[in-house]
Amino acid sequence: MLAIGTRAPDFTLPDQEGRTVTLLHLLSRGPLILYFYPADFTAGCTREACQIRDLYPQIETAGLQVAGVSPQNPASHRAFREKYHLPFTLLSDEERCVADLYGVRGPFGLGLRRATFLIDSAATIEDALCADLRIAAHTRFVRSAVAGRRPAA
Repeated sequence: MLAIGTRAPDFTLPDQEGRTVTLLHLLSRGPLILYFYPADFTAGCTREACQIRDLYPQIETAGLQVAGVSPQNPASHRAFREKYHLPFTLLSDEERCVADLYGVRGPFGLGLRRATFLIDSAATIEDALCADLRIAAHTRFVRSAVAGRRPAA
C-alpha cells in the first residue's frame, strides 16, 4: 500500500457511464477520497458505499470529492450506483492495474483489499487506511477527513 506523503499515481479508468476519468481530472475539483472496494452488490461493499453516501453532504461541504474503484465493469457500477442512489463516481479497474499501482491487490493477487486514501490537490497522499473487513474503520476515516477540512467557500 502506498505510504502517506508519497505522490499518488495518475491513472485513467472508465466511470459508471464509460467516460474516461483520470486522477488529475478528479483532483481538479479539489482533494479526493479515493476508496478501493472488492465488488458491487456485496453486503460489506454495499454497506460501505451507503455509509459514504450518507456522509456525502458533509464531504461536499468540506470541499472533498469521492471516487470508488473496483474491478467490475461500468454497467455493474451504473446499476450499483442507481440502486443505492450513490452521488459519487465509481471507476472500473477490470484489469486491476490501478489496484496494483496503489498496492491494494488482495492476497495472492486475488481481488482487491478494502483501502481508502485521502489525496490532496497536489496528488500527495495525506492519509491512508487498509482495514479489509472493518468497514466501520473506513467510515471513521472519512469522518476524520471531513473534520480536518474547512468548509468549502
